Amino acid sequence: MSNIGHTGGSLPGITGLVLVRHGESEGNVAATLAYQAGAQVINVPARDADVGLSDTGREQALALGRLLARVPEPGRTAVWSSPYARARQTAELAVQTGGWRVQIRLDERLRDRELGILDMLTSAGVEARLPEEAQRRRWLGKFYYRPPGGESWADVVLRLRSLLADLHRDHAGEEVLLVCHDALIVLFRYILQGLSESELLDIAATTSILNASVSRFVRTDGTGAWELESFNMADHLAEQGVPVTEHAGDADVHPR
Repeated sequence: MSNIGHTGGSLPGITGLVLVRHGESEGNVAATLAYQAGAQVINVPARDADVGLSDTGREQALALGRLLARVPEPGRTAVWSSPYARARQTAELAVQTGGWRVQIRLDERLRDRELGILDMLTSAGVEARLPEEAQRRRWLGKFYYRPPGGESWADVVLRLRSLLADLHRDHAGEEVLLVCHDALIVLFRYILQGLSESELLDIAATTSILNASVSRFVRTDGTGAWELESFNMADHLAEQGVPVTEHAGDADVHPR
């Protein structure tokens, strides 16, 4: 248990992990409008990988950059990002605004969960158009349910474990900043804290990861247990007068 999230045995790895959710996206806005209207389909402007930031999302990314600008030069870390447009744009705007002279490394393992046949459907849409899938999702719960053509959360965990192994190898003794998606931030908690399925789903059911929020794990010597220093913090947005946005996923996550 002393090396949760570290696949390299007792060798030292990264000493810190800063997790940032992308700023508000046009897809976030479209999904919220669809849920409020009781619509079955989310009217997104592009495929998931290409959906960019909203105007508010760009403001949030700039505010994140002004937060990064406060970090002294010796403390500036490697930056990895999901290749999806909303995350990549957040990382680029924040790094540029913060004055960090680092090259952002894009990695497909940080992409959002693949929804397969459920892509662009609201919960109401799944119930109406794919009732057998809706029932199967309820029965299995969010962690193990894999939609046809898509991924379960357990599938996403596998690629995050692979990513962590590379981070430990490439950035031993360093802290790394990752710009990614809300589900991934919760799943990093599952991995690094050694949570059970039930503990993970309790968090997912009660917590919405805020856009451009910051969470940080630390372990000073690069080995041993991780400490969750902060989680889902968006004070930097409120302090700068930038809207704090909450676009939550489905809270019905437990098997039943």
